[in-house]
Amino acid sequence: QFPFGRRLPCDIYWHGVSFHDNDIFSGQVNKFPGMTEMVRKITLSRAVRTMQDLFPLEYNFYPRSWILPEEFPLFVDEVRMMKDSDPSWKPTFIVKPDGGCQGDGIYLIKDPSDIRLTGSIQSRPAVVQEYICKPLLVDKLKFDIRLYVLLKSLEPLEIYIAKDGLSRFCTEPYQEPTLKNLHQVFMHLTNYSLNIHSGNFIHSDSVSTGSKRTFSSILCRLSSRGADVKKLWSDIISLVIKTIIALTPELKVYYQSDIPAGKPGPTCFQILGFDILLMKNLKPILLEVNANPSMRIEHEQELSPGVFENVPSPVDEEVKVAVIRDTLRLVDPQKKKIKDVQSHKTMFCNLKNPERQHIESCKNQVNVRYNFFVCYRCQALEHVPEAHEELLDAGPADRPEYDTSRSPEPGLPSLCLKQVFPKYSKQFNYLRLVDKVAALFIRFLGVKGTTKLGPTGFRTFIRNCKLSNSNFSMASVDILYIDITRRWNSMGIDHKESGMCLQAFVEAFFFLAQKKYKSLPLHEQVASLIEFCEYHLAALDEKRLVCSRG
Repeated sequence: QFPFGRRLPCDIYWHGVSFHDNDIFSGQVNKFPGMTEMVRKITLSRAVRTMQDLFPLEYNFYPRSWILPEEFPLFVDEVRMMKDSDPSWKPTFIVKPDGGCQGDGIYLIKDPSDIRLTGSIQSRPAVVQEYICKPLLVDKLKFDIRLYVLLKSLEPLEIYIAKDGLSRFCTEPYQEPTLKNLHQVFMHLTNYSLNIHSGNFIHSDSVSTGSKRTFSSILCRLSSRGADVKKLWSDIISLVIKTIIALTPELKVYYQSDIPAGKPGPTCFQILGFDILLMKNLKPILLEVNANPSMRIEHEQELSPGVFENVPSPVDEEVKVAVIRDTLRLVDPQKKKIKDVQSHKTMFCNLKNPERQHIESCKNQVNVRYNFFVCYRCQALEHVPEAHEELLDAGPADRPEYDTSRSPEPGLPSLCLKQVFPKYSKQFNYLRLVDKVAALFIRFLGVKGTTKLGPTGFRTFIRNCKLSNSNFSMASVDILYIDITRRWNSMGIDHKESGMCLQAFVEAFFFLAQKKYKSLPLHEQVASLIEFCEYHLAALDEKRLVCSRG
């Protein structure tokens, strides 16, 4: 541990809270810039809502949400309309403070008038969501699932999911919400940090009993009842990939701000904690995403009044040790060196015999790169297990991938982290429209290190993409920019720098798409405008290239 930083560079930096814990200029950091901000309840809700506007059926795993205080009138109106259309609808809502964690400040309500609109909501914004009243119960108890997800790379997108997770139980038998039991947190809230204070909390040495169990033990139980566990896992994988697709556009804006392209800087990876609730019909519902999931493998036990001792937790150890261990194996810098060596060796092996003989004969005289490669190979193998040498000697056809299927390190189990993206990218790439909108936004930012688009950048975007015409003048462009930017800035979105944030740009882009392609559904309108913009920008780039050659 280096509490005050370290002068010498490292291969991997493990930060406790965020990317900005220390100034890092090389290696790999276990946090992405902007991730803490992106998974806050309001920002996550906005990101998912954007995707729900484009693909409502694909993103129906996130509860209907409203942002307080700005959307309180809308919340009241929509609830009234739904009650009028269906008098039998008796909803319950859950209010979650934006920056809250470990269940802090969460409460249930039956009617919008029950929201505590005193000073706290004004000073502490919140998200109010429709409460899931019919969750899956085990032993008559409500529970949620904590799954660990490794975001290994943003560009290209690379996602891994741990094969096992934690199931965290309430400590009072569940009943559907009523005015009498709304305040019973041990019945309704699954947060471990709350339930551990219940007298009914059970610490168990078994992974399949107690108030915290492995998710695999729950799956075994469901499977024994005839549940389609394979489909459940498939739905969970889909939920994780879609959620990260919703987060990546803004993460890329943060990333280019802290690590501008073309400048030296670290690469990033991050372990995320996905909290998921299962409904009675086994449909997974996303509750929230944690940027800093707890990795403790012990719990406090009271030996006598006021005297506590840290005791190992077998359940936490079973799941979390494997996640940390295999994350480090996947980001191991030696592995990249081995892959580089393999690619060089494969290229050499693929040469025809006369070419190989020629290189062999003159390598000491002219082929400096080959000599460098040999030295590099020796250095790379100094600290690599012998099993990796076998991989190096394997041919391209029979060389295994470094993934969850087998473990090349002696004495270590196969990886617990399963790659889900790009493995299933063909099934989900059509959802990545906002990623392309973000790429346009980043292109026109102009100043490196900024996250907001100025009026000049927005005008340049409109001009270069040929979006202004007699029906949409540059004066109209300026009005659109001012109106949308002012509204987003009034919501309290990052006042450190002025200008149009990505969410505001996305709204403006959707407006332009609807204006240009009136008869299509929104996702087709947006896809068509992206294609239109990319076409004109490619033509402009080609023209500039020809001019520069001239």
